[in-house]
Amino acid sequence: MRKVPIISSDTKLNEFIKSQCAVFGSEFSPVFMTSKDEVLAFLKYDLPEIKIVNFSDPKIDAKGIMEEIRQDPWLYYGGLVAIHDNIDEKELLSAMAGQNVIATLKRREVDRGFIRLLKILRQNKQILFQRGIQQHLIKNIAGSFVIDNDPLDITTYANLVTNYLFNANLINSDVKEKLHVALLELLINAIEHGNCKISYDEKTSWLEGNGDIMDLIREKNKSPEVRSRKVYFTYTITAEWSRFMVRDEGEGFDWRARLAAKREQPELHGMGMKMAELYVQRLSYNDKGNEVSFEVEHQKNESNTIPAIFSVSQELAFQDGQYVCSEGEESDYLYYIVSGTLYVYSKGKLVSALTPDDMFLGEMSFLLSNRRSATVLSKGKSTLIRISKQDFVNLIRDNPHYGIFLARLLAQRLARLNLRMSRLNTEYLRVKKELDEVKAGL
Repeated sequence: MRKVPIISSDTKLNEFIKSQCAVFGSEFSPVFMTSKDEVLAFLKYDLPEIKIVNFSDPKIDAKGIMEEIRQDPWLYYGGLVAIHDNIDEKELLSAMAGQNVIATLKRREVDRGFIRLLKILRQNKQILFQRGIQQHLIKNIAGSFVIDNDPLDITTYANLVTNYLFNANLINSDVKEKLHVALLELLINAIEHGNCKISYDEKTSWLEGNGDIMDLIREKNKSPEVRSRKVYFTYTITAEWSRFMVRDEGEGFDWRARLAAKREQPELHGMGMKMAELYVQRLSYNDKGNEVSFEVEHQKNESNTIPAIFSVSQELAFQDGQYVCSEGEESDYLYYIVSGTLYVYSKGKLVSALTPDDMFLGEMSFLLSNRRSATVLSKGKSTLIRISKQDFVNLIRDNPHYGIFLARLLAQRLARLNLRMSRLNTEYLRVKKELDEVKAGL
């Protein structure tokens, strides 16, 4: 069961959300709250993957809650669903700056769109995993979406993918923003120009009349023929890169001429393809022009965000081959891995390699007051944050919720170790059985 905080005092809205969650059985468990302190306590100790905030509710300090999250995004990385009642777009974007926004729904759109949103979230649980386990449990991820001509679907899928890549430390904030722009542009193009057949001139006329292009898309979808068309969005995420494909059911277009066209003056629209080409790698179209694919290269061994409780601690840079700690020495420090690769040697043999995905170095001997059980060397350049035992105790005392979070991380690491040992034991028994059979046949 996934607990979902619903930050709203709107009784009618809350009852509707409750009824929609019930459709999915125990998949989503709504928890309703209004107090800022109650909300922050829930976020600290339950670490929800999704939170829903009614930004137009006068009884909710939405801006204050968002500001608290911004102060420690490493901890509060869960996705945000924003509900509002005609708040100015710039004001809403400002309030949500720095958040992992999944979707934005106007109050009048909730009845139609909320159930669609829950379906998308349920179908994509693999990219809503908590930080600290996604890289270890899922090495390669592939997904394929069939999208209706609905603007909510577009923004939700684009947000889910970019948030996941950022939270998994595969892309930095700059690449996240560029990828988000490229995905939105290409998905919207597939719907408006491909499936809905909105021409350049028709869109220009609509925008000059101060119309919202999303309203024009909905108008076009009143036609059963248009409404039946789909957009196909697939992604493959590996350790080194992500690849995406967007295909519509339209007639295609002359993409070569569009990319080659030069415009001397800025226009209301028409620059999406150009931006996408600049923001991603290896962008290409099929001959017909109704399918586009591209890739994004990942950063390697970098941590996007540092826990707020460690931000005041000493940051150290290590060069290739430099010792971080030696086997047998006293364990006075814990290290948070910001970047790089660390080789771990025990009795002169290489036993493992640590990266920012592992988050910590030397936590077991540090916490158990033992001497270091291994020697650690930097492979290439690396950056670590060193935390003394006294500082660590003080930090946890002042931020007790971090103690729970760190305990979860250690439990996950032990679970991974147990799984690895189980697999090794299974493999050992299989090989032993084969050898015994060979010996019996001799």
